[in-house]
Amino acid sequence: MDINNISNVFSNAKIDSFSESSNNKTKSINFAEMLNDAINKVNDEQINADKMGELLAEGKVDNVHEVMIASQKAELTLNLAIEIKSKILEAYKEIMRLQI
Repeated sequence: MDINNISNVFSNAKIDSFSESSNNKTKSINFAEMLNDAINKVNDEQINADKMGELLAEGKVDNVHEVMIASQKAELTLNLAIEIKSKILEAYKEIMRLQI
């Protein structure tokens, strides 16, 4: 399942939204939208790193360090997303083990 399919699953999910108070203004944040945005940002970083690698291979990028920075940024955002997913699953499993 690729990133785009995962984001479609979350965009179709009906998850209650919560309110966040900021500067006496209340705005509603939908968890599914927030998660979808985060996944899209990870995907954008991956796409950017791929484009930079292609430009380097074509000889259109002079600074190799820019390509390495884009690549590392993409790797870090992906690793962060994986860790967050793991923590969410651990929390879900722990909640499911609770005896009510």
